Amino acid sequence: MSSQLLSSIRSGTTADTTPITLLHGFTQTAECWGSFADHLATSHPILAIDLPGHGGSAELRGDLMQSAAMVASAITPSIVIGYSLGGRIALHLALAFPELVERLVLIGATGGIDNEDEREQRRNSDDALADRLEDIGIDVFLDDWLTQPLFASLTSEQSMREQRSLNSPAGLASSLRLCGTGTQAPLWDRLSELTMPVLVLAGSNDEKFTQLGHRLVASIGNNASFKAIAGSGHSTHLEDPSATSAAVTEWLSKTS
Repeated sequence: MSSQLLSSIRSGTTADTTPITLLHGFTQTAECWGSFADHLATSHPILAIDLPGHGGSAELRGDLMQSAAMVASAITPSIVIGYSLGGRIALHLALAFPELVERLVLIGATGGIDNEDEREQRRNSDDALADRLEDIGIDVFLDDWLTQPLFASLTSEQSMREQRSLNSPAGLASSLRLCGTGTQAPLWDRLSELTMPVLVLAGSNDEKFTQLGHRLVASIGNNASFKAIAGSGHSTHLEDPSATSAAVTEWLSKTS
């Protein structure tokens, strides 16, 4: 089996030749960035990657560090943007392969669960969810997944339901078991190792990840900054792609 991740490239006449690498969230694919990626593609070449267990990389298996290594083998030095699951992988990538991450943007991300008992509970929960996913299939699973409070503010169009439904139950179940939040060793004490500019974004209505975002910035140091996207929830790049892409491009112009 090949270990090469499937990716898609959007390029054209761009002002900056530094590529932007996009790492999507759980149940999504490289095609789920929508107009957020379109906005960014006017100024940078875009490389959107299907993460292990997702899209064209559905047959690939890897934990967070292995996934980061696969991403590393697929990119050149980039501006890396990771959302949720993609944010966790992006953090591992930036810590293990800092020469490949010129600047880092994290959307709805975390440095991990501190408490060992809580991590174990989350692992057990994700394992059970993976079992259920394999039992009920992708369509029923997505019905349940997208009705969580975390995604309540997504409209039907914004949810990218059609693209998500192309994922396989086996691939997504493997991602839950290998890359779920409970599998992540806490990175908080290592985040000060990051020396590249870092932007942390969260929707203003996403209280949990707003708090985690501020903690990420405090843990990283003076090279990191936080911005809340007004009126958005967890998937701010889908809910308000214009404001989210504008926040990224404004920050990029200041850190070039």
